[in-house]
Amino acid sequence: MKVSRRESTRRRHRRVRRTIVGTPARPRLSVFRSNNHIYAQVIDDAAGHTLAAASSLDPDLRQSLTSGGNQQASAAVGKLIAERAQAKGVTTVVFDRGGNLYHGRVKALAEAAREAGLEF
Repeated sequence: MKVSRRESTRRRHRRVRRTIVGTPARPRLSVFRSNNHIYAQVIDDAAGHTLAAASSLDPDLRQSLTSGGNQQASAAVGKLIAERAQAKGVTTVVFDRGGNLYHGRVKALAEAAREAGLEF
């Protein structure tokens, strides 16, 4: 029986999350990608708190984006999440690709966050 793409993503996500844990010193940068949008959160897993969040649905970005589901939107979200994380005093994170392959929109978000000053 062929495994669906969604099930493959879930399996990868469970496998990745076994090893990646956000700490107060180095929180987790979690990425969720849907067909139409991309979301990013900086999470302290020890406390169970989201420190910063950004998405292609943010009012700050919504006006300037033509689509929320392309690499330009992902790069804008990556830059925004880095700025918001740094405003909260977070400079280093652990990258959680959320079961998605490190390619395309996920890669664009990660590279933009790195360029904006987050270290991972």
